[in-house]
Amino acid sequence: MQNFPARGLARKARQAARRARFRAERATAGRQRQGDGELLGPVHLSLRDSRTLNVALSAPGPARLLISRGPRRFRVPLVLEAETALLTATVSLRDAAGDASGAGPVLGEGVWRLTVETTGADGRVRRQGLALAAAPGPPGPTLPHAPNPRTGTLLRLVRCRGGRAAVQVTRSRPRAELVRFEPRGDGITVHGRMVATRAAQRASAVRRRDGLAVPVRPEWDGDRFRFALPLAAMAGAGPGQWVWDFRVGELPLGRWLTDVRDLPSAFPTPFRLVALEGGGLVRAHPHVTASGAFAVTCLDLGRGLEQKETS
Repeated sequence: MQNFPARGLARKARQAARRARFRAERATAGRQRQGDGELLGPVHLSLRDSRTLNVALSAPGPARLLISRGPRRFRVPLVLEAETALLTATVSLRDAAGDASGAGPVLGEGVWRLTVETTGADGRVRRQGLALAAAPGPPGPTLPHAPNPRTGTLLRLVRCRGGRAAVQVTRSRPRAELVRFEPRGDGITVHGRMVATRAAQRASAVRRRDGLAVPVRPEWDGDRFRFALPLAAMAGAGPGQWVWDFRVGELPLGRWLTDVRDLPSAFPTPFRLVALEGGGLVRAHPHVTASGAFAVTCLDLGRGLEQKETS
């Protein structure tokens, strides 16, 4: 018998340990080292799609961007733009948990310092950290930081002690990611994949109100899976309309690796009438909730349209 409370406590302990480690690394990254100058305020500093770092700044001479964590260092040239007289760099940051091929720094989990190295006329090298403003920008339709859609790793700019900018890399926890669902007249097929974990042995539809579970039989192709919704069993589990969530192994299924702020508005889906084998008829509404979870609301029309909705 599986001990789910013990597993939950162990997971919370690991998450607390990770948060403490990140706090310690951010405190270390924010310290001014001997010989460092004052923080340099960039004209522009952003990280798009958890991959592309953009920097623009004013500097007195040739410079390069240093991305470092402990003994690991990557140096990125800053190029002078004649039109703006600014030193700029655009660099693709690669995820150590993904494909390490191609150009660009490969960053493992942790906090990476951003430092500008400037070479003066006398040949001396001066190092300055980059400042990061505390005030966030206005909210938009997308979140300011998005996880890598393939590996789930999240790269984001963080403000360390004293206002110094750094890149924090957080590996994805195990996830069951919804890829798409295909509604048809005779059923609904769900496609998904596992992120940062292996294929599971089982899956289930779980009725939200009371936790009643209906088995689901996924077909696997590596870390990818698909399954047909067991609508007959779901709708026949009791009279009325119910909301069902889905789990693959112990993981909730959902659209987790996205930067969309309002998922229900971005991905609206209509109710569907599904004809079951044997002549049954089910009204189903597959959708993504505001939290990102994949859910299905269903009603067995064979039991009577006059039934009161219970969810």
